[in-house]
Amino acid sequence: MQRPLKLCLDALPVLALAVVSVVPAFVANAAEPQVIDDSTLHAKYATVGGASVLPTDRTVQHWFGQALNPNDGITYGYSMVGADPNNCSGSACDVTIEVDITPIIVNVGGLTFDGTSVVPATLASPVFALNDYGSTPNATNSGFARGGGGTLSPGNAGSRLQLEDATMRSQFKSFGSYHLRFHANLLPAVTINVPSNQGTLLQSGRGVIFADVDIGWWSSQIQNLNVNQDPTHLPVYLTNSVLLFEGKNIFNCCVIGYHGVKPTGNGGGPTNSNGNAKVQTFAWASYVQPGIYARANGGVDWALQDIHALSHEISEWADDPFVNNLVQPWLTPTAPQYGCTGILETGDPVVGIGFAIGTNIFFQGANPNGSQSADGYYHPEDEVFLPWFMRTAPNSISELTQTTSPNDGRYTLMGDLNPFPGFRTYATGCN
Repeated sequence: MQRPLKLCLDALPVLALAVVSVVPAFVANAAEPQVIDDSTLHAKYATVGGASVLPTDRTVQHWFGQALNPNDGITYGYSMVGADPNNCSGSACDVTIEVDITPIIVNVGGLTFDGTSVVPATLASPVFALNDYGSTPNATNSGFARGGGGTLSPGNAGSRLQLEDATMRSQFKSFGSYHLRFHANLLPAVTINVPSNQGTLLQSGRGVIFADVDIGWWSSQIQNLNVNQDPTHLPVYLTNSVLLFEGKNIFNCCVIGYHGVKPTGNGGGPTNSNGNAKVQTFAWASYVQPGIYARANGGVDWALQDIHALSHEISEWADDPFVNNLVQPWLTPTAPQYGCTGILETGDPVVGIGFAIGTNIFFQGANPNGSQSADGYYHPEDEVFLPWFMRTAPNSISELTQTTSPNDGRYTLMGDLNPFPGFRTYATGCN
């Protein structure tokens, strides 16, 4: 098992990274695109740092809460986006966040990966479009392939909701007037030309070609774009099948998204803010073409396609917008690559676990090698809830599980549809 990845990106904003890791089998200067064998694909996530926020700072609407962990006796504080479900009433419980989408056109290795081409599919996805979360036709099984579906969130059944709205309502069992909604604003596209020494082309085992760009260089490009945004909005930088590698090894990949925070004030910019500093949260995510990770016919990594990365980043941003929510260290066999980590990142424990919802008409044809990975649905990631990290049992905070449980409430959005025993109870501790 590896320790949590820590990147040293000088002069860059604090990031929380969504990573799909490829263990390098060799390094060569062969003609592009080079092929990555499926046996080397392993999904993982990582986090880096955090930022303190004052009540007077200019940033996204959020609330501060505390929870006692009975396991270690420590009361942990945390910040989350939206309204406090425990103390709001009426219209104050209904929060809409403006999401500013900047599609990025990326030229690398003689090919163009056009972020504008995935804008319609992203806007039509569960992240922004409305769906009924009462049930799902398919969910990840114990082999990380496509399994059967069933009841998903009875509390949200019959309501047309965005994904994160349904997730937060289920997390805090707040099904009345409580909402966290997104309003998407499409901004002009930006073109990034990747130098030959900063990016290359790779090809999956199903023949899908994707961009592979150095993470340090790419993050500096995002930083350059993230300078004049409204701190009360969430900027989202959207790419199409652009993945990142770490270090100088193109096979040490692939980061598929991250969320972060770019603070100003002492240590981060001008110091004359008079307690009104700008704290800019943001996210970058790639729309992942089916067949990069997802095997044919609902095989391994079935859920790692389309808006999987974006759903991960949006959920982690909502539960940890300033990348500084710390918890008692946890360990899970579904993500052993992290070892023992103490970050409240809701997607990290459920790497590659997801469900099908909505209708997707984008990239639905066969893979280049003739196999079929797309199945007509979108594939959001399952997300872990606060009580899992806080070792709460019985869990009276979140929505009840689909079937009777001694712990009462669920520990992830999927509840009983998550097939792994470690999510039928609270987190396993570690040193």
